[in-house]
Amino acid sequence: MRIRIVDAFTDRPFSGNPAGVVLLDSDAFPSAGLLQQVAAEVNLSETAFTHPLAPGEEADWALRWFTPTTEVDLCGHATLATAHVLHTTGAAEGSVRFATRSGVLTTAARPGSAYTMDFPTSRLVPEPAPAGLAEALGAEPLAVLDTGEHIGDLLVELDDEATVRGLTPDFEALTRCSRRGVIVTAAAEDPTLGYDFVSRGFFPRVGIDEDPVTGSAHTALAPFWSARFGRDALTGLQGSARTGLVHTELRGDRTLLTGNAVTVIDGELLAGL
Repeated sequence: MRIRIVDAFTDRPFSGNPAGVVLLDSDAFPSAGLLQQVAAEVNLSETAFTHPLAPGEEADWALRWFTPTTEVDLCGHATLATAHVLHTTGAAEGSVRFATRSGVLTTAARPGSAYTMDFPTSRLVPEPAPAGLAEALGAEPLAVLDTGEHIGDLLVELDDEATVRGLTPDFEALTRCSRRGVIVTAAAEDPTLGYDFVSRGFFPRVGIDEDPVTGSAHTALAPFWSARFGRDALTGLQGSARTGLVHTELRGDRTLLTGNAVTVIDGELLAGL
């Protein structure tokens, strides 16, 4: 069985967010335990597994995502990576519908190596900062919002871009502050550099201290910053060490996320799936 490593939300290798992608030949998934073992072996923030569905079903492919320690309900960069593999291998063309734990998600190929994903918009609800959040982050929040059922993160606004980039969180303490993870964000210091806001994502509860580029987080970042800037179309920079750009377009209860992807490793998975 072939497994590919794809860097998502970037157009050049060794940046963006790497994801494992496994295209299954079967019409069903192997056991969750086996998928989890493979994801742990790959040891990236997510590994995606997908198999084709029969004609006439609500989607074209079934899709699941696993971190090294658990299955997750929604993942942007591994969905982008999967769409890229399907298109570059000729397994799919045009729009692709994925059946997932978060409903049917659609991706569409764009010119070049870009893909647009249609995801549910997160519903943001302001709430008091959890006890210990400021200490765990090492910065005082300006605002804290719950992101709802789809991703289950806290969205935390900080003073400025330099504060976001300079964080060195206490990851063990952060595990007590949210259901899945903590997204920190601030407005771009210089929008002429090509992005409107900056973010970072910390997910130690699911085995990922810092995610390089988190597509799903932008379903919350998009409505937050679109309300601030008065524009539906924005660009976010995730300020991890690898960095990556996510183009967002708010469409009511749906958010379009666009990014590039590039395959960096194409190999054989010798353990049986």
